Amino acid sequence: MTTSETPPEGEQSFVSHLIELRQRLVRAALSILVIFLALSPFMKDIFDLLSRPLMVALPVGTKLLATGVITPFMVPLKVTLFTAFLLALPYVLFQVWSFVAPGLYRHEKRLALPIIATSIFMFFLGMTYCYFVVFAFVFKFIAGFAPISVAVAPDIEQYFSFVLGMFLAFGLAFETPIAVVLLARFGIASVDKLRAARPYVIVGSFIVAAVVTPPDVLSQLLLAIPLCLLYELGLQIARFVAKPKVDEESTSTAA
Repeated sequence: MTTSETPPEGEQSFVSHLIELRQRLVRAALSILVIFLALSPFMKDIFDLLSRPLMVALPVGTKLLATGVITPFMVPLKVTLFTAFLLALPYVLFQVWSFVAPGLYRHEKRLALPIIATSIFMFFLGMTYCYFVVFAFVFKFIAGFAPISVAVAPDIEQYFSFVLGMFLAFGLAFETPIAVVLLARFGIASVDKLRAARPYVIVGSFIVAAVVTPPDVLSQLLLAIPLCLLYELGLQIARFVAKPKVDEESTSTAA
């Protein structure tokens, strides 16, 4: 009597998927590590570039503070690692796509690939808008309210946390058109319903802006207004990609 040591087909397939997933994750992590090592000699320059909008708004000669013992080293290190992740993000998402794509239908592949590419572009566009437009106005606006007797010198760790949160907020906010298009494309909500929800979206945009941005009107407007405009952009695009309505009468007649 012989016994087979070959695992069942389902178990073998599951193990092979786990091995492939591990390989994809290792490749993604290595890409971030390689870019990080390449950027490491320029850690100071990268942090100076990140802090430039604030330094322009502050009086000449003002410097940021580092209250921790290892903060002058750790914060530029975190900034460089964050930059490496952003630069490697397209390749990381490509690895995710390569793992998921074999299990998708052809029409799903045609839809998913443009969505992923557009999502990356819109996320970077939101960060670019935040860096060049929002920071330029917000930092100057906040610094202008400081009394003469107060020396404005923010801590670099708090500054990095603030910038990271703002980047994520604006990057995700610029994904609004894609969310609207997906809702219409998969039939979750029709274009008419999305248009009818416009007043609620406007109110919600200002609520979100009040929560994620500093407590000043200018920064809230700089987030709420683009959110509303991007929602309108999503509505215009959704008209062309919305899931076609099924005629109930013709369907029942055919049945």
